[in-house]
Amino acid sequence: MASPTGTTDAPFGRMLTAMVTPFTSDGEVDYVAVRRLAAYLVDEQRNDGLIVNGTTGESPTTSDEEKQRIVSAVREAVGDRATVVAGAGTNDTRHSVELAKQAARAGAHGLLVVTPYYNKPPQEGLYRHFTAVADATDLPVMLYDIPGRSGVPIKTETLIRLAQHDRIVAVKDAKGDLFAASQVMTSTDLAFYSGDDLLNLAWLSLGAAGFVSVVGHVVGAELARMIHLHKNGDVEQAMAIHGQVAPVVDGIMLRAGGAIMAKAALGMVGMPVGPVRLPLVDATEKQIAELRACLVAGGVKLTDA
Repeated sequence: MASPTGTTDAPFGRMLTAMVTPFTSDGEVDYVAVRRLAAYLVDEQRNDGLIVNGTTGESPTTSDEEKQRIVSAVREAVGDRATVVAGAGTNDTRHSVELAKQAARAGAHGLLVVTPYYNKPPQEGLYRHFTAVADATDLPVMLYDIPGRSGVPIKTETLIRLAQHDRIVAVKDAKGDLFAASQVMTSTDLAFYSGDDLLNLAWLSLGAAGFVSVVGHVVGAELARMIHLHKNGDVEQAMAIHGQVAPVVDGIMLRAGGAIMAKAALGMVGMPVGPVRLPLVDATEKQIAELRACLVAGGVKLTDA
């Protein structure tokens, strides 16, 4: 299935948010809120792509059936107004292959495949894992390199090997090794997406395709404008937006963690998405107060006051 918002240099679009999964008060997936949130992110926050069933979507605690229904609900909500990328990565290659096939059946436009976590495979294991998932469907694949969670980086030589696969087209980088990424970008056609909101502007300076953001839940429109300005040579104004949203990045990414604080922030802007599932816990009153101050400092309009 072709990506509706992709281009040659940005195969999944440019501004993507790693979407939280809304839950009801009793912990069930709230599919009405899933559709509402997806439409809000595309229509109001100017996202041209959405990542669902990723870490910020609490994928470790959602079932395979829930994941399939979430992809279907998001596709129903946004149609072809945005590229829908489904997380299909686990630390079990066979399970990842099945999740990839399930996502394709549910209507995903692409796959996000994280480095297998906890079991710490060697680089040859990573290569075979990613290749097996990419071979499972006709969907384009974005690799997710996040050694802080997985314990294993995808090394430069492995990325160069993987780039030879026709369907492995992009990398979401949360490794933060900008020099190593530059080597891969020079040697391959892989599109790199910033997977760390702290480094969004730095990634643009290296030629990144765009962002896979968490703070895009509430400042997606500003980040989309920053990408547009930078791509069109207005670096000064892009830097101004970077400074403007810095308090929001601080409040969401440097406090209690992405999913927890993104859900709290959405509640403050009139888009309630319910609690998190254990082992995550909801933000404390102190954390919410700190987050509120950060959002206000970043110019986010709050509606829950």
